[in-house]
Amino acid sequence: MSQEYRFDHHKLSKQIFIALLLGLATGLAINLFLGQVGWVQNWLVNGVFEVVGEMFVRFLSMLIVPIVFVSLISGVASLADPKSLGRVSGKAIGLYLITTCIAIVLALLAGMVFQTGVGASPVGMATPEISDAPPFSQVLIDLVPSNPVNAMAEGNMLPIIIFSILLGLAMSFAGKSGQRIGEFFNDFMEVVMKLVGIVMLIAPYGVFALIAGMAATTGWETFLGVIKYVLLVLGMLIFHAAVVYPTLLKTFTGLSPLTFYRQFRDVMAFAFSTASSGATIPVTLRAVQERMGASNRISSFTIPLGATINMDGTAIMQGIAVGFIAQYYGVDLTVTQYLMVIFMVVMASIGAAGVPGVGLILLAGVLAQVGLPKEGIALILGVDRLLDMTRTAVNVTGDATVTCIVANSENELDTDRFNDLHSGDEPAREGG
Repeated sequence: MSQEYRFDHHKLSKQIFIALLLGLATGLAINLFLGQVGWVQNWLVNGVFEVVGEMFVRFLSMLIVPIVFVSLISGVASLADPKSLGRVSGKAIGLYLITTCIAIVLALLAGMVFQTGVGASPVGMATPEISDAPPFSQVLIDLVPSNPVNAMAEGNMLPIIIFSILLGLAMSFAGKSGQRIGEFFNDFMEVVMKLVGIVMLIAPYGVFALIAGMAATTGWETFLGVIKYVLLVLGMLIFHAAVVYPTLLKTFTGLSPLTFYRQFRDVMAFAFSTASSGATIPVTLRAVQERMGASNRISSFTIPLGATINMDGTAIMQGIAVGFIAQYYGVDLTVTQYLMVIFMVVMASIGAAGVPGVGLILLAGVLAQVGLPKEGIALILGVDRLLDMTRTAVNVTGDATVTCIVANSENELDTDRFNDLHSGDEPAREGG
């Protein structure tokens, strides 16, 4: 009899946090007291820590192609279902992609302005060799894979994304044959996410090794840079939730953003605690229907859709992380590389599963595409759990905002219920 394994993300979060603290303490102790001891450097820092940390980074890299390929096919195939196409889906998809574009552009600009990675790298550290960026015309040509299998083998993410989108569209219009293949990829996606869970089980050991190795060999400048990175990501997440979403809500509906947040704050707290947009779907649905008055017809489509394609918080993290890692290694990204980052983040968000840890895996793919060392993830891995929880709260807030806008445009938003701060205390009324 088969057994379904479930991973306790709360327990894993505590383990990662404890591993972070232990790794930091161990690394600092080595840095301060054992830095000149040969066997400690050879067998521990350059031995155990480096091997375990590098293996964990490789496990993350191993998941990039399967996650992007399978999740994009599943996501696009479901989005392009003829039954789902139409005015409502067009509005929802358009708004979700627009907010993600805004998020990644703001994040990249913030990274360039605040320069969190400048000065964080050790003095004298060698700059990684980055090949010259191809002209933008060549980038456009390379979007079309001449050999999809070869693109997957080499980890070229842009042609993989294009091929996955086209295959998903073809499946959606292939009738019963496409549905059968779609069911296979949906099952495949479940298996891949279990694989993600298995890899995340070793995350505490990987975090300990990476952080201990970093703390044992780098100076205080690096830790200061990581603190700046965390503060900038949190600041941009708060800005997106406090400025971008309220502006869209007020512009398109005239509703009060303050009332919106009063009605939705419990869901944000739940999303923060779970760090999973998918796990928050039932709670989000109840809030937008019973507290905000969105009809079931609209919300039952836009909320699950948002959990699939609305990754504004993840886009913000990835945009700032790319800038931070590039600055850490002393690499100046070109305009073409920034455009690659925007395109990859927006497209990858279509199929990214709303579960903890996926953002870092997608980030590894973005780094590889612009020629930055994936080992740079080690700099931010230990602090990502707090950011993951925060960006999930931002993601679900975006889901609810778009739902209210779309429902209002379709005259299926009960504004009296939206403005009644006690509406969630009574059973939901029929209709909307």
